[in-house]
Amino acid sequence: MFQSHEGKKVPHVTFRTRQGDQWADITTEQLFAGKTVIVFSLPGAFTPTCSSTHLPRYNELQPVFKKLGVDDILCVSVNDTFVMNAWKDDQKADKITFIPDGNGEFTDGMGMLVGKEDLGFGKRSWRYSMLVKDGVVEKMFIEPNEPGDPFKVSDADTMLKHLDPSFKVQESVALFTKPGCPYCAKAKQLLIDRGIQYEEIILGKDATTVSLRAVTGRTSVPQVFIGGQHIGGSDDLETYLAK
Repeated sequence: MFQSHEGKKVPHVTFRTRQGDQWADITTEQLFAGKTVIVFSLPGAFTPTCSSTHLPRYNELQPVFKKLGVDDILCVSVNDTFVMNAWKDDQKADKITFIPDGNGEFTDGMGMLVGKEDLGFGKRSWRYSMLVKDGVVEKMFIEPNEPGDPFKVSDADTMLKHLDPSFKVQESVALFTKPGCPYCAKAKQLLIDRGIQYEEIILGKDATTVSLRAVTGRTSVPQVFIGGQHIGGSDDLETYLAK
């Protein structure tokens, strides 16, 4: 069984990172001292669950965590800095600080280093998350010791419920747009004016009119979705928000 480190200080480690064309050492003191920090650690960059769910949700909820007093969110993996930097760029996860624990020192110090030799990974991190205040672990969510790669408690929503059980997360908003479309600009401004975050899917770049027709049955833009519900165009969005 993995042991919780609640009430203990995080291990002292110096991480070797690459920033632009320069090497830069970052210590755990720089990352944690005087700060409230969320850490989530995972088996590897570019791996399926890590890329599809674990990382994106923390990146999406970062503004919410910030409102709740969290200074930074760290993604830790036993990968080198070049891999972690490439993964960050690929995921467009600019709200997360990526920490390359290439030698596994931090992960080992947390008691979370495990063998993944059956996958050809060597030593990697078990999946977990934790809330750290001024370098001391306040709360830890460790995935159960089960075969495979369980993902049940280290997710962003579980951490959010711990920080504020009553907090209501904004429903996800996405809209299909085209460059130069005035109605698209109107829809985006309506969302911005109300402080609503959204994801923009640009036709010709992220998708085509075939995708738009397949999803909405329409070819006009914008087409707005909120919480899985198809709202429609900019006028439909204005009516929806007025309610």
